[in-house]
Amino acid sequence: MKSSQVAQEPWIRRFLSSPGATSAPARAQRTLLVCLPHAGGSASFFFPVSRALSPALDVVAVQYPGRQDRRHETPVDDIPELARQVADALGPVDGRPVALFGHSLGASLGFEIARLLQARGTDVCHLFASGRRAPSRSRDERVHLRDDEGLLAEVRELSGTDPRILGDPEVVRMALPALRADYRAAETYRYVPGPPLTCPITVFTGDNDPKVSADEAGAWSAHTSAEFDLRTYPGGHFFLTDHQADMTRIIRERLAPVAPQSSSSA
Repeated sequence: MKSSQVAQEPWIRRFLSSPGATSAPARAQRTLLVCLPHAGGSASFFFPVSRALSPALDVVAVQYPGRQDRRHETPVDDIPELARQVADALGPVDGRPVALFGHSLGASLGFEIARLLQARGTDVCHLFASGRRAPSRSRDERVHLRDDEGLLAEVRELSGTDPRILGDPEVVRMALPALRADYRAAETYRYVPGPPLTCPITVFTGDNDPKVSADEAGAWSAHTSAEFDLRTYPGGHFFLTDHQADMTRIIRERLAPVAPQSSSSA
């Protein structure tokens, strides 16, 4: 693998490319946007984001172990450990800027990955945190300790999964181990104090999200020494499915100033 490429299978999925932007040198001219799914989610959740932002950005999504084509692998139920594995899987990025976009569990994970990458000298240019309280804010949540039906009831209440999927016993049986591990990771995560990120943070939140209060969303401001922006949308925990166009517009605008300029060629 050439140093200017980002690692691919099994962790990193790149859904779209365009003519003239498929080679490693071409990708090296664009900011890398790494998308991180919610609990129970998969990389394919971010296909619409990839479609909206490619080829201006090099959009990839992370596939956690234990789901879909990785369903035979053991899920990771600890956010710091998962962050380390994702950071390692990204591999060398050849000096170009990296942005992170995570929803719910993925937002906490994105924060920890950003900390690791910055400590390793990678240029993390932005963190987009969606549907998640600030790392320094915790709740006593124990959904991961419920029985299977209790866990599924929580998923149904948040309305982030197609009801047809939840109605298929075989699919549910295969999904439950990863879903429980994800909830355990999210609910047992505890912030370890350290220096704030040096990149801007943009937070997206729903005004009726039972998992995030306005105060908890605003508390992300303490985790960066750079700019902070809070965007509130109508909706619950999965507000982003109804507001994708505006959110991707904001991501594009925030990342445009840091996108490397293409070098001239004869």
